Amino acid sequence: MKKIIMSLLGAAALTLFASSAIAGGHKSAAAPTTVIHVVTVSWNDDATEAQIQAALDGVHTLAEEYEGITRAWTKTIKAQGNRSHAFVMEFKSEKALKDYAGSDAQKNWYKVYIDARKASTTFDITN
Repeated sequence: MKKIIMSLLGAAALTLFASSAIAGGHKSAAAPTTVIHVVTVSWNDDATEAQIQAALDGVHTLAEEYEGITRAWTKTIKAQGNRSHAFVMEFKSEKALKDYAGSDAQKNWYKVYIDARKASTTFDITN
């Protein structure tokens, strides 16, 4: 009985290992083609918490209004250097990011964002 249980446990472990290896290999083969738009921000000295929050909330509004944005993140957990906040937008493609620049959606958000922003640094990343 003990040999049967050990054999079953061994077979289960082997199955899990093989499944993990297959799934892990699949992930690397299917690298995302979206574009991650990472922005680190420092705010004007006179920017209020309400202005900052409106700018960050606007990132989520952009994701709802601009079809090329699939996801947005605005909760900064850790910040280094001279920036206090960061946000991220995921674009469907490089073309979606390119079309976003100067779009009505961006212009509307800038009405809130630019007045509060002191400086920012942007990185656009894809595979």
